Amino acid sequence: MRSPRRCSRNGCPRPAVATLTYVYHESTAVVGPLAAFAEPHTYDLCEQHARSLTAPRGWEVVRHEGEFQPPPPTTDDLVALADAVREAARPGRYDDYDDLPHAGHQQGRRGHLRVIPPSQ
Repeated sequence: MRSPRRCSRNGCPRPAVATLTYVYHESTAVVGPLAAFAEPHTYDLCEQHARSLTAPRGWEVVRHEGEFQPPPPTTDDLVALADAVREAARPGRYDDYDDLPHAGHQQGRRGHLRVIPPSQ
């Protein structure tokens, strides 16, 4: 089972292993191990982005010096469902959708989701 938390950087599909927090009154960016829970105003980063992060001029970066460890796998059913939906939504996954037996019975198509009537 994969971790549902991904790197916050746009377009980065790698798993998060670190958390970035800003301490505005001290002009400091803190990159530490991945927090137990996603919190507002923090950013999850993959190892590459955690190691290469730079701060604006006048700011200090405090970075965890050890190895970043990936989070342990989760057995949460909701996480498993979210992973399955993400996997199904990947482009090209259902290029041969017309070959499926229920393809002629689609109703209410909206985006990549389809309502399929129950078979009778």
